[in-house]
Amino acid sequence: MLIFDRSYRSILSDRSGNFGMMTALILPMLLGGAGLAIDTANLMVSKRQLQEATDAAALAVSGSMANGSDTATGQKLGKDFLAGQLANYMSSTDTTAIKNATSVSITTNTDASTGAKSYAVAVTSSANIQLTPLTSFFAGQTYPVTSSSKTISGTGSGTGADGSAAASNGISMEILLDESASMAENTTTVKGTTCVINLLGICIGQQTVYVTKIEALKQAAATLFDALDKSDPKIRFVRTGTISYTNGIKGQSAVAWGTAAARQYVNAMPLNPVGGTDATTAVTTATTNIKANIYGTDTESVEQAKKGNKTSDRIMILMTDGNMTGNSVDWSQRLDQNVRDACAAAKTAGIRIYTVAFMTPAKGQELLKFCASAAGNYYEPNTMEALVASFKSIAENAIKPVNRLTN
Repeated sequence: MLIFDRSYRSILSDRSGNFGMMTALILPMLLGGAGLAIDTANLMVSKRQLQEATDAAALAVSGSMANGSDTATGQKLGKDFLAGQLANYMSSTDTTAIKNATSVSITTNTDASTGAKSYAVAVTSSANIQLTPLTSFFAGQTYPVTSSSKTISGTGSGTGADGSAAASNGISMEILLDESASMAENTTTVKGTTCVINLLGICIGQQTVYVTKIEALKQAAATLFDALDKSDPKIRFVRTGTISYTNGIKGQSAVAWGTAAARQYVNAMPLNPVGGTDATTAVTTATTNIKANIYGTDTESVEQAKKGNKTSDRIMILMTDGNMTGNSVDWSQRLDQNVRDACAAAKTAGIRIYTVAFMTPAKGQELLKFCASAAGNYYEPNTMEALVASFKSIAENAIKPVNRLTN
């Protein structure tokens, strides 16, 4: 009996197995906590990725709608775009499942007074995220995450928070065109032929006639004006002015509603221009004409407000075919710097600058790259066709509809 009692007390006092028992009890909780931490982080990342994908898809759809797509095309684009975004993170099977769970809603509103359309786009999606085994023991195999993004866009009138048409951004634009002697030179575009040797009423010698730079410029400007007119058929949002320059300002049409005055001025520019090249005064004058002041009392703010436009984009287009030479034939570093300073001041004043270096030598290209507000605002056409395309692109960018996330 004494031996048994001693053995019993020995067992009770022996604690060598406590660690094993405690580990057996605590380990599932530790592993569960680690699994929960991993799943929480994974869910947060998945939620962010899905939100970014729906944001991008909604913006893509609203931009597509404003550019003329129909509702069915816009809805398909939204789903395809979202799937493309998620393909960077997920398997094709998961991406397809999420695409099928995505809905794209598009609401079109039309302003009765202006005819301008606006679009409210909503993209909603969900994904079932796989959980780790221990977390799934408590919460199931998967956990759903959802995301919803909304955008509004418009074709000129702007949009309200509900996607309906509202007061918009107007456009106040100055177009600065090189009218120096070099603009009378030929492009590579053939206009036709002319007879240079005539014998007894029979042409025995012909010469190819090319479109000149000034002729190409007139056509390019017409393309710009046509695009602006199309975007603003009732002349409520677009104001334009033109300045032509040589070694100083040659002439200008004051900034006015629509494009009629600016178009008329360009059409009247001579086909045999003369003079050197210095854009400094043209840039400073254009800046003075369209820059805004903090009080909203500048001419363009006042004029735009008369038609209900709360704000207006201030845009300058600067085109040249040469270096800054002034009255000489040689590039002038001083004049080049003057133009750079004028462009810098214009950008500081909030003016967005597009530049067109048409068949321009290296120094002129460098200058206009500097003057452009962004790399994408610089154009370097070397043919008439490219010049026309450049002006068309500028117009499309200038009138690009408001397109923003609202959630």
